[in-house]
Amino acid sequence: MSGEQQSITIRRLERGDLPAALAIQSAAYPAPLIEDEAAFASRLALPDACCLAAVRNGALVAYLLAHGWPSQAPPPVGAVLTPPGLSEVLFIHDLAVSPAARGSGVGGRLMERAFAWAAERGFRSAELIAVEGAAPYWRSLGFAEGAIPEELAAKVAAYGAQARWMTRPVRKA
Repeated sequence: MSGEQQSITIRRLERGDLPAALAIQSAAYPAPLIEDEAAFASRLALPDACCLAAVRNGALVAYLLAHGWPSQAPPPVGAVLTPPGLSEVLFIHDLAVSPAARGSGVGGRLMERAFAWAAERGFRSAELIAVEGAAPYWRSLGFAEGAIPEELAAKVAAYGAQARWMTRPVRKA
């Protein structure tokens, strides 16, 4: 592990991190994909939340919003979530890295932690919507695109023209 990676610690994302997380989000995404504090906070409050913070020198440099969710049922952008009746998969809602931490490997570290968490809880797969041309990054982490039902395709399209539905198995470490 490089010195830059060692200086970054991973911990649970907390409500007090939200202002910094919102700033990172604003630097990472176009306006139609920006979510407000209430949407972020609702993900932290889910019973199957795996929301993580990457911190360097006391400052948030990346975050992951992930949680248990029904399969093939991505929530709309900006939705304030309530606990689902059934969590079937690990849904990766958002992974954002600040410009200062890009290239440090922190995104992969956050995902490794999330996959371990999901495996401990018995989730067998992870799902996400890759946005803004991020599908190659997600492929590098083992995600793949596949045929999807028309109803799901309509939900994915709401995330933008470049949005792609991707899945991967969750394996025990």
